[in-house]
Amino acid sequence: MKQILFAGVIAMFLSLIGTPLAIRLLVRRGYGQMIRDDGPQGHHSKRGTPTMGGAVFILATLLAYVGAKVITLSEPTVSGLLVLFLMAGMGVVGFLDDYIKVAKQRSLGLRAKAKMAGQLIVGIAFAVLALRFADSGGRTPAEDRLSFTQDFGWSLGPVIFAVWALFMILAMSNGVNLTDGLDGLATGASVMVFGAYVFIGVWQYGQSCAHEATAGPACYEVRDPLDLAIVASALMGACFGFLWWNTSPAKIFMGDTGSLALGGALAGLAICSRTELLLAMLGGLFVLITLSVIIQVSSFRMTGKRVFRMAPLQHHFELKGWSEVLIVVRFWIIQGVCVAVGIGIFYAGWLAK
Repeated sequence: MKQILFAGVIAMFLSLIGTPLAIRLLVRRGYGQMIRDDGPQGHHSKRGTPTMGGAVFILATLLAYVGAKVITLSEPTVSGLLVLFLMAGMGVVGFLDDYIKVAKQRSLGLRAKAKMAGQLIVGIAFAVLALRFADSGGRTPAEDRLSFTQDFGWSLGPVIFAVWALFMILAMSNGVNLTDGLDGLATGASVMVFGAYVFIGVWQYGQSCAHEATAGPACYEVRDPLDLAIVASALMGACFGFLWWNTSPAKIFMGDTGSLALGGALAGLAICSRTELLLAMLGGLFVLITLSVIIQVSSFRMTGKRVFRMAPLQHHFELKGWSEVLIVVRFWIIQGVCVAVGIGIFYAGWLAK
C-alpha cells in the first residue's frame, strides 16, 4: 500500500515543479497553441499559450511508478507496464500531432489517416499483449470477455476483443480530447476518475481470488489489481500537479499529447481491472461531451439544424454567456456525481455476489 502513496506524491511533486520548467522552455521555443477561427471568440486571447504540456505529466507518471518500485524494492507487473505503455504510446501520437501544429503554425496537425494509424498500432499492440503473460494462476492482464464490475458473458475471441479494446481506447482518447476545451476541465475530471481507479484497485486486491485463504464467492479474477492502483495513483498525482498551472487562466495546455495519453490510460485501467462498461459511468462527463458532438453532427447532416449553439457541449454554454470558470466547476460537479455513482455501482456489484 505504501507504493500507492509514494507514486501519488512523487508524481504530484514532479508535475508541480516540472510544469513551470516546461512552460519556460516552450515559450522560449515559441511552441504556442493555435486557435481555430470558428471557435468561441473569447478563446483568441489564449493564442500562443504553451501547449504539449501533457508530456510533463506523462514523464511524471512514469518516473513516479519507477520511483515507487525502487523505494519499496518491488518488481513491476505486466498489467501496470501495459497501461503505462498504452498511455505513453498514445502520448507519442498526440505529441507528433501537437508538434506539427506548432512547427507549421496551423490548427491541424497530423493528417487524419496518419493519426488514426498511430492510434491503431499502439492499441493493437496493447490488445495483443494484454491477452498474454498469464501468471501462476492462469490470469492474464485482460480477458476476452465483456466486463462491468467483473467479467460476464461468453468469450469474444482474440480478434473481436482487439476490436472492442480499440473502440474503448479511441472512444476515451477522443472523449478526453473533446473535453479539453476549457482551462482545467479535462485535467480535473481525469483526477476524479483516476481516484476512483485507486479505490477499485485497492478493493480488488483485498478481495482477490489469488488470496485463496480468504477468497470468497465475490472475489475478483484480476491479475495485478494493486499495481493498477499504483499506476492510477501516479496518474492522479501527476494530473493534480499539472492542474495547478492548467487551471484558469491556464499557463499551459496539455494538448493532444496529454488528452490522448489520459484517454488511453483510462481505457487501459478499465480493461485490465475488468470494469470496461463501468468506465462509461466513471467517465460520464467525457461520454456526455462526446455524445453532444455526435448529436450535433447527426442532427445537422439529417435536418440541417443544430441542437446546440456549438459543440462540444462546454462551448454551447460559453455562447449562452456562462463564464469559463462557472462551466468548469459545474462540469466538475457532474463528473464527481458520475464517479460517486460508478463507485456505488461497483460496490453494489460486489454485495450482490
